[in-house]
Amino acid sequence: MSGTLRDRVAVIGMGCTRFGELWDTSSDDLLIGSVHEAVASVPGLELPDVEAFWYSTLATGHSGLPLARALKIEAPVTRVENFCASGSDAFRNAAFAVASGVYDVVMAVGVEKLKDSGFSGLALAGPPGDNTAPEISNPAAYAMLPDVYAGNYGVDRDSIRDALTHIAWKNHRNGAKNPLAQYRSVVSKEHINAAPKVAGELSVFDCSGVADGGAAAIIVRAEDAHRYTDHPMFLKGLSLHAGSSDGAATAESGYYSFTEVVACADQAYAQAGVTDPSTQISFAEVHDCFTPTEMILMEDLGFSARGEAWKDVLDGHFDPGGRLPVNVDGGLKSFGHPVGASGLRMMYEVWLQFRGEAEGRQLDHPGLALVQNMGGLPGGFVSFVSIFGPELDR
Repeated sequence: MSGTLRDRVAVIGMGCTRFGELWDTSSDDLLIGSVHEAVASVPGLELPDVEAFWYSTLATGHSGLPLARALKIEAPVTRVENFCASGSDAFRNAAFAVASGVYDVVMAVGVEKLKDSGFSGLALAGPPGDNTAPEISNPAAYAMLPDVYAGNYGVDRDSIRDALTHIAWKNHRNGAKNPLAQYRSVVSKEHINAAPKVAGELSVFDCSGVADGGAAAIIVRAEDAHRYTDHPMFLKGLSLHAGSSDGAATAESGYYSFTEVVACADQAYAQAGVTDPSTQISFAEVHDCFTPTEMILMEDLGFSARGEAWKDVLDGHFDPGGRLPVNVDGGLKSFGHPVGASGLRMMYEVWLQFRGEAEGRQLDHPGLALVQNMGGLPGGFVSFVSIFGPELDR
């Protein structure tokens, strides 16, 4: 069992840009916009008060220089890249830095400018290897999940299709209420089901989009938080796991469970004192890169019993009025996925909910919140889980 950051770290300010096809916005604009919004959210704080930065991006810049150049500063800047969990890992390292006592005020910043690059999300050049790894697109890899899940639990494929359609419908409906989302239209289930296929049975509406965007979080030690704000966001648990990538070849995982997520969640729950996540977690932001991913995550995170997530989805348990709302901001489905920024964008929604500033999607009395973010492909993930609360427990 690792140590814990429970109630040792707090977020005192956050910022987030609009996500989308931002052709007239540069990566510097995204970085500056999210950072300055975060600083402005903390009365009396100035940018020079931030002592160190962790900058996350998959492909938009190398080293820490892009951040220092855009902000016109000289400061410690560490670039973090960990696939789609890059923003979350930047937050993780920044949290460790203040908890250690080395710094008092730090910032995690995530930025990605993908649209101008021509990146489609379908393929990504990997590092040199031994040429034994299969070449497969992201949609093709995730398209295996519904069939394997259905076969393992003996569920008919039409029921699984209905559940995936509900997830897409829910997240687009949620995103329609969010002014920062890329896609802000309610989409009917009939329209979702009639959409062209991308891979296997996954259609356009089962896949998250490609987007530009930026997000930032200012982090201090918990005991200092109320010096800066009346509404801090306290970290209760945090875990990151990189898997062995054996999952695709083992019967135990079989594409119906993500072992890295299970391990991550177990560790974060232990740190936060969560023994029954389905009742103790108030709401969650999860990595819905594809609709079957969200369905499986409901089981891996302990929100549904094994083989029952599809039923809980169709029963509305994860809708805004359900027992455990999931992706109330619209998720990756509505925002798209600017890789370096997505993990921090999820935390931004928790920040807004705790402050009562989530506009038309505000939840009543939000309590413990879970953020789950991951990168890779089924069988080999980098997974991140964090838990936040609006109050100190001690």
